[in-house]
Order: sequence, then C-alpha cells, then structure tokens
Amino acid sequence: MRQPRDDHRGILDPARLRRELRFRRHLPADHLRPWVEHYWLVDWELTAPFVQHVVPHPAVNVVFQQKDGGPETAVIAGVGLTLASITLTGTGRVSGIMFRPGGFRPFWRRPVAELTGRRRPLDEFADAATQVTARAPAGRAGSAGRLAPCRGTDEERCRALDALLTARAPRPDPAAVEAMTLVEAIRADRSVRRVADLARRHGVSTRWLQRLFREQVGIGPKWVIRRYRLQEAIEQAAVGPPDWATLAADLGYSDQAHLVRDFTAVTGVSPAAYARALANGE
Repeated sequence: MRQPRDDHRGILDPARLRRELRFRRHLPADHLRPWVEHYWLVDWELTAPFVQHVVPHPAVNVVFQQKDGGPETAVIAGVGLTLASITLTGTGRVSGIMFRPGGFRPFWRRPVAELTGRRRPLDEFADAATQVTARAPAGRAGSAGRLAPCRGTDEERCRALDALLTARAPRPDPAAVEAMTLVEAIRADRSVRRVADLARRHGVSTRWLQRLFREQVGIGPKWVIRRYRLQEAIEQAAVGPPDWATLAADLGYSDQAHLVRDFTAVTGVSPAAYARALANGE
C-alpha cells in the first residue's frame, strides 16, 4: 500500500513546525488516490503567535480551518506563486486536501489556471457536495448536516474529506492523467531540466505542453521544473549544508550564483543563511 510522502519539501524550518504544531499526512480512500496526493491535518495550542513559511507546490489545495472553537471556514487555494506566510494563534485545526498536480481538474471541470494565485470559497467547487452528511458518531457532524472535516479523530476527519470528494464524482479525463504523469516525471527525474527536454522525451511540442499544463495544472511546465528543483535544494539545506556548487549542477542550474538568486528570490534568504539559521536553531 502506498504511504503518504514523508519529506518536508516546501516547508521552511520543518523541525520548528514539528515542535510547535501537530502535523501529519494521511492517504485518502483508495478510489480517490489517482487524483489526491494526501490529506494534511494540523492542530495547535499556542501561547504566542507562530509564523510558518511555505514554498508552494504546483498543486491545488482545499483547506478547512477552525480557530478558537469558532465556525469552520473552507477555501480552494490555487497554485501559489509566491512564498506563503501563515500566522497561527490560540487554538485551532486545519484539515487540508492536497491534490496531485493536474488532479483537481476532473473535480473542478474548468481550466485550473483560473485558480492560480487565488483563493476561492469552497461553494464554487461543490455546492451539493458540501451538504453531504459525514458518517461520523453522534455529536461529531457539523451543523445543518454539513461536513465537519476539522472535528473528531484523524480517521473521522479523513472520512469527511472522502465524503466531500466522492460526492463530487470526478469525471474521467485523459488529459488530466497525462498532466499528472508528466509532472511526476519532472518531480522524480533530476535530469528533466528544461521544457524542451520534457517535450522531446515524450514526443510532443513545447507549445502543447504549455497549453496542457495551464489547463490541467494551472501553471506552466518551466515554473514546475524550477519549483521542484528549488524545493529539493531547500530539503537538502534542512538535512545539512550541502556543497552548493555541486547541488546547483545536479539540479540543472547554470551555476551556483543562479541557484543562489533563485533560492533568495523565492524564500527571502540566501541558501547559506538559511542552512546556518537551521543549524543554529534560529
């Protein structure tokens, strides 16, 4: 059985996140796994504000949040183009769905680029689906029979998310499958460094790739390649200061200076400064 990935790619200072918050990932029901990467759950009880920075993946998320015992909110978060800074206070819970890049289109049924860089109310995704009653023990269900993905145990929260997506019934979409396959090739293979490389290997044109990615993923293939390579550099820095020149070459950067510029532009700090801060526990 496939397990949720256990890397920290995109999460800046993951050790601090693990110390301050309860963060975990779970797989969805079997029939949803072709489209969904994982569910991610976060709980917190804080005495001081906590700020988390995340370098977004090329993926759409649906996010439910409940703070200080108040009502749940729910949004669709399109592919983020800039560093995300999330400030948490008091007590709260988040239950999120991270779709595979390209996996949201069969549910959304419109070009995913409409969502890029934006957050939309959940009712734009599935008016009917949000009315489905989650099969949870008495007292766990939300008001008016609505789903309550932030309440109950992890199992109950995941079951509520399963119910939401199952009610939406994704439509078969060969283009979405192709996009997911291509994005996974980028993520898994360091040697994919340019859009032309990807097009040549799969026997398609760069123009066709760009159109497919905009429709299905929400962002162009060049951005996806650079984002995955940058996230790998961030992950390497969290393990221990790497040889930056060697890593830059391995990730397809023209030189170390190019990696440094890209890393600094996205995260707001140089690779060396980031690795040093992690080593010093700052």
